[in-house]
Amino acid sequence: MSDKAPIDGYVDPSIPNPNGEQDAPIIIYGYTPHLALSALALALFAILLVFHSYRLYKTRLYAFSILLVFTTFCEIIGYAFRLRSSPPPVGNPYNVINFIVQYFFIVCAPVFLSAAIYTTLTSFIGALSGDVAAVARKLSPLGLTKRTILAIFITADVVATIVQIAGAALIGVAQSNRKSPTTANNILLAGLAFQVFSFLVFLILLFIFLQKSKKVMMSTGTGNGEREGVMMMYMFALVVSSLLVYLRTCFRLAETAQGIGGYASSHEPFFGSLEFAPIVVAIALLGWWHPGLLVGRNGRLSGEASTDGRT
Repeated sequence: MSDKAPIDGYVDPSIPNPNGEQDAPIIIYGYTPHLALSALALALFAILLVFHSYRLYKTRLYAFSILLVFTTFCEIIGYAFRLRSSPPPVGNPYNVINFIVQYFFIVCAPVFLSAAIYTTLTSFIGALSGDVAAVARKLSPLGLTKRTILAIFITADVVATIVQIAGAALIGVAQSNRKSPTTANNILLAGLAFQVFSFLVFLILLFIFLQKSKKVMMSTGTGNGEREGVMMMYMFALVVSSLLVYLRTCFRLAETAQGIGGYASSHEPFFGSLEFAPIVVAIALLGWWHPGLLVGRNGRLSGEASTDGRT
């Protein structure tokens, strides 16, 4: 029995299918990507790339800044290929390669953003503890070392992303060959479910750290006056950015759970407001309240940071 499936998906009646070797019989996105959204994304991520490159130069907080620079660079590549999926004469929404490449980079980019968030937490642990091991253990959620935190969550993100990319690629191949994408979509769903779970665990650890940090600042006398306000502002930016990344991941899970052609995946406003917007805002927050303005290269409080995030 053949596993060929009838053409079931979105076809834009105003855009003829070129039927080239790299074209699917349907538009895999579930809609025709708008040129304006991709162009706006390219412009904003280009600005953020320059901004974070400047922060890298000024703060020399290499791990965090390089991760954010790489995040914006991946987003630029992803939205450039999404732009190539916009209506003619600019792009071809039926092209499978454009879909796979844009999905790869737009999915990979938040992985580097998440890694930057993980390094910020470990940097704050080092800053508040003065890199004294005994104090760091008290501050660290569940007594985990900074290296353990990074190893656990970066590994989880890498595994989840590999599974997602494999699933997305298989969806593209299945649609191009007019086969059922159900199995491929389930693979993608598994990767997203694992990522949602692992980031939820990180959020729990982050809030545990916030509670512990308040106690440490009060007990050491650093919990009074301007320094506490400065520290809380940077922590607030970290928390909001983390929640935005989690919102984006939950959207991706819900979208995929509905299956190919589901309501969320077939309406671009959901993508714009729950994929594009949260990532832009999170990157901007971490640029304005850049941890490098608060935390030195050895993980200690700078004292030169100001509450408005300027140098």
